[in-house]
Amino acid sequence: MRHDDLSIDTLAVHAGLPGRIDGAVSFPVFHSSTYAPRDDADDEVRYTRLNNTPNHLQLAAKLAALTGAEAALVTASGMAATAGVLTSLLAHGDHALFQADVYGGTRGFASQELPRAGVAASFVALDNPSSWAAALRPTTRLIWVESLSNPCVRATDIRGVVAFARAHGLVTVVDNTFASPVNLRPLSLGVDLEVHSASKYLGGHSDLIAGVVAGSRGRVAAVHERLERWGGCLDPHACFLLERGIKTLALRVARQCDNARALATELAAHPAVAAVHYPGVGPDPIPEAVRAIFRGFGGVFSLDLA
Repeated sequence: MRHDDLSIDTLAVHAGLPGRIDGAVSFPVFHSSTYAPRDDADDEVRYTRLNNTPNHLQLAAKLAALTGAEAALVTASGMAATAGVLTSLLAHGDHALFQADVYGGTRGFASQELPRAGVAASFVALDNPSSWAAALRPTTRLIWVESLSNPCVRATDIRGVVAFARAHGLVTVVDNTFASPVNLRPLSLGVDLEVHSASKYLGGHSDLIAGVVAGSRGRVAAVHERLERWGGCLDPHACFLLERGIKTLALRVARQCDNARALATELAAHPAVAAVHYPGVGPDPIPEAVRAIFRGFGGVFSLDLA
């Protein structure tokens, strides 16, 4: 299957499926924790904690197709993905840049956990690119941004971030949770790693907690190695639920975008609302060059009461 010839609607349903197992239309759940070596791989260890059961591998292949990545990895939560990425890229003495209004869990990890490992973090305003260079240090290794900020839903100039990162030799990481692969594929814009809290749009039904890392094989393998040691694996049944939820991803996100824009527009004119924060609605400007990279802006908006 050539993924570049297929729509995201088709990929969400069919990508990653290795073929029907004993005629099963849906990919089965493999509850075995341990697997015997295959005949052609006597030294292979297959174990649930290693994220290499059939459910993990099938789901990772689907996620790689959806994001346009060489490889993908599912994790026990979005924060497991975040921790795995940051600790695979940063070491004692390093420094990292984060957008100022980053998700609270990520900010907490950057400001509290990273310093315990000897890693420094600085927070920069994405709407003031001229200030980014001033925050650089000789030890700066990466810049972490969100495609759509959580919770204010500010759209990020991903191309501008990538250009800045390349000019200064930084790794670019984008949390694409609020956009989803339906509305934006950051890797196609030159981003190095993409992360998700799959508990939101990807899962879609509020019945699982999971995370995703996608990117080059080498970078994903480095995250995988960290999580093997920390045990940040996803249960096979949760893999099944996530794969099932992804099948309706494109349909759900399209309707959620329409609903959010309609509701945000209506509330922007309500006397009890001082401001609505949703790209293209309310006081937050969005340059046309930024608008053009998104297919939509998701189903979340925030507001200030009058």
